[in-house]
Amino acid sequence: MTNDLRERGRATIAYRCARVLAAVFFLVAEACAGPAFAQPRFDVPFVPTPMVVVDEMLRLANVGPDDFVMDLGSGDGRVVIAAAKKFGARGVGVELDEHLLMQSEVRAQKAGVEGRVKFIEQDLFKVDLSPATVITMYLFPGVNRRLRPRLLALKPGTRIVSHDFDLEDWRPDRTSTIRKDLFLWIVPARVAGRWQMQLALPPIERLIEIEFTQHYQEITGSARLNGVPTRVWEAKIRGAQLSFILVDTTDRDDEASLYFEGQVAGDTIEGKVARGVGTARAAVEWRAVRVAP
Repeated sequence: MTNDLRERGRATIAYRCARVLAAVFFLVAEACAGPAFAQPRFDVPFVPTPMVVVDEMLRLANVGPDDFVMDLGSGDGRVVIAAAKKFGARGVGVELDEHLLMQSEVRAQKAGVEGRVKFIEQDLFKVDLSPATVITMYLFPGVNRRLRPRLLALKPGTRIVSHDFDLEDWRPDRTSTIRKDLFLWIVPARVAGRWQMQLALPPIERLIEIEFTQHYQEITGSARLNGVPTRVWEAKIRGAQLSFILVDTTDRDDEASLYFEGQVAGDTIEGKVARGVGTARAAVEWRAVRVAP
């Protein structure tokens, strides 16, 4: 074989190799541009939630026509669409993937709920969550952990439902399992601190000081009734609804429990208290003010 033929053979092989490499490069580039490879640039990849799980998430949160549902990482929009179509709610899906946002809008139109839902391209760590009465999410544990301070800052009574992953030491208020584990939290009002009230409950007026400690929705307390130490029993907070019991020892010959129920609004609590049990008990209004955090 002459040198000329050898050179032409090498050139042909090099040309073919270059074409193969170019084809491989094109296929990889095309694949990376598609939805399947777009997700890794986000915190959480899109994994569709089975519709039976979607329904149970919304049922667990007791979603109704007065609710505004925000789905964080809304994917193809199925959660907020189901909330609107099956439960009569309004909703917003928060998503970064523009392809999924377009799918969501098409699905909403097909379901006939485009007037009740919308989908926004927004970072879930920056989006305004305050309009929500219900938050739904299917995120990774690390993302949940980073979101937790924002969730705790929401209006007391806001319901949060997570698919598969919990919020670590924030114990759920309820759980359910339909194929996957589901967790429900109700954002508690902040009641930690020292409170004072004057209680006009015959036959004498009572000055009550209560000190609450709080770990999410778990609260304990101690109290002083007219300067005498007493325990706080059965303290519970559910959203902004607070209840607890004190034993009234102002009359040693007629001790009875004081049953408190109230609504927390910032640094005040207002509600009604009844002394004793039975149909004859009379409830009077009470109001406490936080005097120290």
